[in-house]
Amino acid sequence: MDEQALLGLNPNANADFRERALAYFEQLKVSRDAWQVCAEAISQRIYSDDHVKFFCFQVLEHQIKFKYSELTTLQHQLIRETLITWLQSQMLNAQPEKTFIRNKAAQVFALVFVTEYLTTWHKFFFDVLSVVGLNPRGVDLYLRILMAIDAEVVDRDIIHTPEEARRNTLLKDSMREQCVPNLVESWYQILQTYQHSNSEITCQCLEVIGAFVSWIDLTLIANDRFINMLLGHMSVEVLREEACDCLYEIVNKGMDPVDKTKLVESLCQVLQSAGFFRIDQEEDVDFLARFSKLVNGMGQSLIISWTKLVKSGDLKNAQDTLQSIESKVPLMLRLLVHEDDDISSNIIGFCYEYLHILKQVGKRMLYLSSATELAIMLAVMKKLTYDDEYNFENEGEDEAMFVEYRKQLKLLLDRLAQVSPELLLASVRRIFNSTLQNWQSTQFMEVEVAIRLLYMLGEAIPTSHGAHFCGDFAKASVLQDMMRTLVTSGVSSYNHTSVTLEYFETVVRYEKFFAVEPIHIPDVLMAFLDHRGLRHPSPKVRSRTAYLFSRFVKSLHKQMNAFVEDILNRIQDLLELSPPENGFQTLLSSDDQLFIYETAGVLIVNSEYSADRKSILMRNLLTPLMQKFKILLEKLMMEQDEERQTVLADCLNHAVGFASRTSKAFSNKQTVKQCGCSGVYLDCLRTFLPALNCLVQKETLRGGVRTFLHRMIICLEEEVLPFIPTASEHMLKDCEAKDLQEFIPLINQITAKFKTQVSPFLQQVFMPLLHAIFEILVRPAEENDQSAALDKQMLRRSYFAFLQTVTGSGMNEVIANQDAENVERVLFTVIQGAVEYPDPIAQKTCFIILSKLVELWGGKDGLVGFADFVYKHIVPACFLAPLKPTFDLADAQTVLALSECAVTIKTIYLKRGPECIQYLQLEYLPSLQVAPEIIQEFCQALQQPDAKVFKNYLKVRRLQGLERRGESVAGEGVP
Repeated sequence: MDEQALLGLNPNANADFRERALAYFEQLKVSRDAWQVCAEAISQRIYSDDHVKFFCFQVLEHQIKFKYSELTTLQHQLIRETLITWLQSQMLNAQPEKTFIRNKAAQVFALVFVTEYLTTWHKFFFDVLSVVGLNPRGVDLYLRILMAIDAEVVDRDIIHTPEEARRNTLLKDSMREQCVPNLVESWYQILQTYQHSNSEITCQCLEVIGAFVSWIDLTLIANDRFINMLLGHMSVEVLREEACDCLYEIVNKGMDPVDKTKLVESLCQVLQSAGFFRIDQEEDVDFLARFSKLVNGMGQSLIISWTKLVKSGDLKNAQDTLQSIESKVPLMLRLLVHEDDDISSNIIGFCYEYLHILKQVGKRMLYLSSATELAIMLAVMKKLTYDDEYNFENEGEDEAMFVEYRKQLKLLLDRLAQVSPELLLASVRRIFNSTLQNWQSTQFMEVEVAIRLLYMLGEAIPTSHGAHFCGDFAKASVLQDMMRTLVTSGVSSYNHTSVTLEYFETVVRYEKFFAVEPIHIPDVLMAFLDHRGLRHPSPKVRSRTAYLFSRFVKSLHKQMNAFVEDILNRIQDLLELSPPENGFQTLLSSDDQLFIYETAGVLIVNSEYSADRKSILMRNLLTPLMQKFKILLEKLMMEQDEERQTVLADCLNHAVGFASRTSKAFSNKQTVKQCGCSGVYLDCLRTFLPALNCLVQKETLRGGVRTFLHRMIICLEEEVLPFIPTASEHMLKDCEAKDLQEFIPLINQITAKFKTQVSPFLQQVFMPLLHAIFEILVRPAEENDQSAALDKQMLRRSYFAFLQTVTGSGMNEVIANQDAENVERVLFTVIQGAVEYPDPIAQKTCFIILSKLVELWGGKDGLVGFADFVYKHIVPACFLAPLKPTFDLADAQTVLALSECAVTIKTIYLKRGPECIQYLQLEYLPSLQVAPEIIQEFCQALQQPDAKVFKNYLKVRRLQGLERRGESVAGEGVP
């Protein structure tokens, strides 16, 4: 072996050595016989360096994974002998191999097993066991090999191909027949030998049993000698967690429901007798988390058994199982309410399913039902509570886990609401009222949970149970009473972010309450606007409040008329546009300000003011933006510092975004005119468009202005048209692929909306736009530059989408009025797009364009020379595209492309009639050496009145019989 290259395997080696080692590894991988050097190094123990040993196993692993079928029978035998020899050597080593080497060796053993067990190495396990015996190092390796085999053959978390799945089924079937009883016996001997002397091996063995029990005969494990041993392990501190997991896997094993009930009951009785149900006396929370998972498994298994028994009509055994389930409920509740969230979380599945049973069977059949519902409810309410250590300002992994745990508890609450909505409402109301009466002297977590419970009722309680709001005070629901208490209690002033946020979230969730009791709106608005909301010390609260305030105003805009100008005055300072200078930070981020601008727009547009007044208010809102924009644009054009340029460009972009966001309040042009706001938005356009002349940070500025134009096309309609030519001219200068991709949708929007109105403009911009596209597509790029290739692919799609919009909007004269040379070039690009590029989305678009052009120009009085083009190029394209090896009908987009291809051929036939059939029968199809009977069949299908007949024919046959693949289409087009 290359000793110099091996030096690079050391983690401390320099970059050159590491690179040489990597190259050596690649060299050994592709070599036919070099792996044998590594096999010899493994069996002869030539190297003592751990990294070299690992390297040798890696080379062997690659050979078995990817090249095993290429090896001879003797070479297969060499690999088997290498592994067994290495295994034998481990019994003699003074020191055991490092864990990472043992794990890699186990993987290699497993790969050989799945490759050879069914054909050559039937005695795999017997050969391994005969070597390792009960030697502790050998047993360790044997157990690692079994876990590696589980990963290859059984593990459901690993995705297998259908072929691998079939192989794995055969492997398990063969193992059941040939060796599983022997494996089980070896596990028993290992446990018996090492349970008191080697906890690591014992735990490994328990893990193996847990992994294999899902698919072997359960009676081999679920018997007195194994279960008694496992229960004994439950009392040994270093073994009990793994024993717990092993019992969990046994309990989860699919089996007859009556037998499952007996198994679970016997386990429970022994565990209870041994004192494991005394949860309060157990201090080891890690063990209790495993034990909770076991109890959850037992409970859910019993529920599955009960469901099967009920379905089969075995009501006697079903009743016995139901009693068994109910006997576990007290234990379930103690685990649910445990202060450790992992322990509680692990039992939620059982709780959830038990509540489902309560809903199904009714409370009369279950002795503990009402008490259990109440206990679960109280447990959920208690466990929803934050603890003192929760970090609200800097949430990390622990906080994220608690948020997920809360989601689980919410599911329990929702299920409780289905079982007993009245009880849930009464319980929440009691806790809520008692907490809010004394909120000033109550800990934040209790106040937050009280409001949180009110919030959660919105989804949990159906409206048929009174969870709604009505104008009749005497009929006011429990929810309405609680909302009134929330907004009048003063709890919005509680000095903790969690309470503040929960208050605003709940106010917005129940915005319908304010429609029936609008008297409370002023107090809530003030909470939003002052230090409790938008001016709260916490950026997190300010940010969330900005969004919630926007939702609140949008929902209740009809009730806001009396407060419009007051709100606008109070938020004025929050609307300020200024780049961060001298470390000064605005209260709200630019993203938050977007919501405030939108809110301001909603207030103005939906107010009951006159159009003149609305116009003044909107101008007051947007004029400061325009003024600041002009100043900042001048600064940007003079600025030399790149970092400062970026800051200024971002600020300018925000200004455009804010103005655009205010227009969200308008549904269409009519509302803009009715509000008298057209003028101010036209002024905005005049203010923002000069930014397109700025060569500094042009990508950022163009993006912002382009987005604003999209909005103005909707709001101002034809009033925006005079601005489009100049804007387009600037946006086509010095542009990249991405710029064009984003510019084309703007042109498409204008074309589709205004059609013939913009025909002169389109004719003018058409070829400059196409030249810009072609220029970018012909630029050379690095062969492996996937990003550049993707940009080009997306630009081609955008180009074809543009042509589709032009032709689909009845604007074919835009193309027809170009120079003949340019028209021809455009047509050839579409032909190329349909045939040459393996992009089914672009192909589909190209066939849509072609069929439309045939429809417009393909008749007797169509475009001069187009009929000739149809037969020379469009017809061949319809046959050549599906013949491409890349035309994969397993892909849904390709199927759509084929469908549009069929439409194109059908359209040619409809426009040209018998002439088309004659051309296909006598000229084109014979030139492809298609059999006469298939030509006849094809033409008959084409002439069927129902277009679907031909589409289906083309899809089913995919032009079978047209075996000679055509030459690529010639012509100048999209590169």
